Order: sequence, then structure tokens, then C-alpha cells
Amino acid sequence: MTAPPRFAVVGHPNKGKSSIVATLAQNDGIAIALEPGTTRDSHHYPLSVDGHVLYELIDTPGFQRPRKVLAWLQAHSASASDRADTVRAFVTQHRGDPRFHDECELLTPILDGAGILYVVDGAVPYSPEQEAEMEILRWTGRPSLALINRIGEGDHLADWRAALGQYFQIVRDFDAVRAPFDTHLSLLRGFGQLAPDWEAPLEEAVTHLRDQRRHRQHRALGLIAEALADMLTHAESARFNEHDNRDALEHDLARRWRDRQRRREQTLRRDVEALYRHRHLHRREQQLDWDGGHDLFSDQARRAWGVSRTYLATAGFGAGALGGAGIDALAAGHSLGTGALIGGVLGAAGSLYYGGKYADKLGALKLLAPLAGGGRRAEFGPVRDPQFGYVVLGRALEHWFQVSHRNHAGRDPLTLDHGDRHWLEQLPRPDRQRLQKALQNPPRHQSDGKRRQALEQAVENAGAAFLEWRETPSD
Repeated sequence: MTAPPRFAVVGHPNKGKSSIVATLAQNDGIAIALEPGTTRDSHHYPLSVDGHVLYELIDTPGFQRPRKVLAWLQAHSASASDRADTVRAFVTQHRGDPRFHDECELLTPILDGAGILYVVDGAVPYSPEQEAEMEILRWTGRPSLALINRIGEGDHLADWRAALGQYFQIVRDFDAVRAPFDTHLSLLRGFGQLAPDWEAPLEEAVTHLRDQRRHRQHRALGLIAEALADMLTHAESARFNEHDNRDALEHDLARRWRDRQRRREQTLRRDVEALYRHRHLHRREQQLDWDGGHDLFSDQARRAWGVSRTYLATAGFGAGALGGAGIDALAAGHSLGTGALIGGVLGAAGSLYYGGKYADKLGALKLLAPLAGGGRRAEFGPVRDPQFGYVVLGRALEHWFQVSHRNHAGRDPLTLDHGDRHWLEQLPRPDRQRLQKALQNPPRHQSDGKRRQALEQAVENAGAAFLEWRETPSD
């Protein structure tokens, strides 16, 4: 079996090598720090999809004494034909020498067959000091590609491109924190141009990564649909005896209900982050809340993720009409559309009724059938507010979008703010109506396959619309 391609990421200390590795290996656990010398030993990071290793990145220490190393090589080489062997001799002779520990660490995987990915910071001026590093790498004879990673605000890309082009077959700009997914794939294809043996496996890697991205999107939207079904149908219950304080019980069950909804939303966040291998991500967002000035259903929150009363009326009419169409079907069409009309009017009226009462209609205490041993079962929930599903869905889609587009080199907290324009505008009218119906009639148990499928499809359509909205530049 042919070994997967391996790439040693090398360069001067503190130029973004570990950031490059973190992004290309989809590993946000790799240490990234501003202090030089964070990486002292080589570390291997394979990228696997479905248990199949596509390629391997090797994070290496930075060069420390490149001029001394190059002077030794030049003194011990007889001709260009023995340069690779001379580099190997240097590593063999100095492996235990602490002065050249970092150089030996970074050169060893290259001598063992890894390709070279040389990283520089395009925000700082080009310096001839790096020429010793580039010359040493050229002596190894291995396929090489240079990446210009801009860490700061400066712009010295032109000078770097001119210098690097004299030493490397391919020179690319690559922002490890912000480079889009297609840029990752383009970089892999660039490596495939360097060695004939790498072209086929790296093209296969590109195909696997595209398939993985599609699968992750489908699975993430499925997780959102599961959470929605759970949150829309959840209720808290307790025993209510004749002499109990009803208001106190309602307050306690409401608190438990809200706390549980917050926990369920956070579980969804972690599930989506784990799906995309963001296991160390820090998040900033307003928690799911209904109290005072932090009311999730304030005008600001509803403008961001909720919907207007007009929307609820029109989408509710459509959802009711879809349901009413079943009456017409059962009557073999003899109702002449009466069922759809009645269903639509009822759907619109219900949506408007609850849409005007979202502030206090998240739930209400209900006293149900008597229990054995006395008392009755008291229940708070499920939610009756049509805004609730839209707000939870909008928040979940924004989180999914940011996580799915976040490179693993990012270390800033992920901030979830309100949207500034309404994403549902991208959703065709029939899909809006189906979404409204799915939120009004979520699956209440695992065997409710028809409603579950309807909700999953509605969320899938909503996700596609949200993606189009977020990827379309604002006017």
C-alpha cells in the first residue's frame, strides 16, 4: 500500500507554521503562540476521512542557526551531486548537539521523504537572512512549495514573491486563519504538481474533502432539526396536590423548562463543533433568555431571527392550506377547495394569535389527569409561541455557518451576533410555508417518521437559503 503524501512545514520561528498545520490538518488543538520556539520537536498530524489517511502534516521547529549549518554544508560538499547526502551527514553528525537540535528536527522528515512547505510572513520586509534557510532546503532536493502567510498589517508580498520564486517551484499566498475552503483544495492540487506520485492521491484527497464537507452540512442540519423537534415539544411535569401553591409550582416548572432549553441549545452547539473538529473553540453569545431587558423575544431579537406578524400570517395561511388540502384529497376533490381555504384561514388566525402574544405564551401550567395516590399531574410546555422555532433555528444556522467556515488556526472567540437582514427572504414561498407547518407540527416521538422527515427537509431547505444569504455580499 502506497504511503500518503507527507509535508514538512518549515521556516523561521514565529512565522505561522503551526497555524498552517492546524488549518490543513483540521486540528484546533495544535499550540499556536506568539513567542518564538513554541515548537521544539517535530509533530505529525495526519488528516483522515472515514479512517483513510489523505495526507500528513509535520509541524517542525524553526531554523535557529541556518548560516552556520549552510557554512558546514558548503565546507563538506564536493559537488552539487552530493548535496542531499551532505545534508544527511550533517544531521547524523549533529543529532545530539543542542546547538543544532531544531535544524536536525526539521531536516529529518524531509530526508525521510516529506515534501517541503516553507512558510514566511509577508507582513514583514524580506530579509537576505532567510536565504540561508532556503538554500539549505534546496540542497535536500525534495519537492518544495512556499507559502506567504500575512500575520501583521504590513504588505511586502511583492518582494517575497520575487525572492521565493528563485528557490521554490510554486509560491502561494495563504492566510491560515481566513483562507476559504477552496483555497485549501487549490493548495493540495499545487502540491500534486510537484511530484508525479502525489498527483493522484492528492486529487483523491480533494474529492474526499469535498464529500466530507457535503456530508457535514447534511449532518449539521440534521442535528439542528433534531434539537428543534426536542425543544419545540419539551415539557416539564410534577405532581400537584390540592393544597400546593399553583403559582409557585408554575414558576418552578417554567424555570426548569427554560434551563433545560438552554442546555439543549448548548448541546447542539457542541455537537456541531465536534462534527467540524472544533473541540477547543470558545464562544460568545447571548444565552437563550426571556427575562427583563435580555428578553430573547425583544423587538431586536425578533428582527434578527424571528419573523413579523405579517410573515406569520402569510406563512401560517400557506401551512394551513397545505393541511387543508388533505381534507380536499379525502373528499376526492368534491369540496372544491373549501378545505384548503378553511385550513389557510385557521392557520393564519392561529399564527397571528400567538404571534401577538409571544411575550407571555412560551408555555402555561396545565393540570392533567389525576394520579394514583392523589393529586394531579401538572405540566409546563410544550412551547406555543411560533417565534420560538424561528429564533432557535436562526441562531443555530448562524452558529453552524460560522463553525463550518472557521479555519482550525483561529484562536479568537467565535462571536454570535444578531443578523442585520432577514435570511428568510432567500427562502421560496412554498418552502416558507412548509417550514411554518413543520415548526407548528413537530414530531413528538421517534416513530413519527412523516413529521420528522418534513422537519428535516424544511431545515435542509432553510440551511441552503441561509447559506446563500450569508455568502451574498451586502449592498
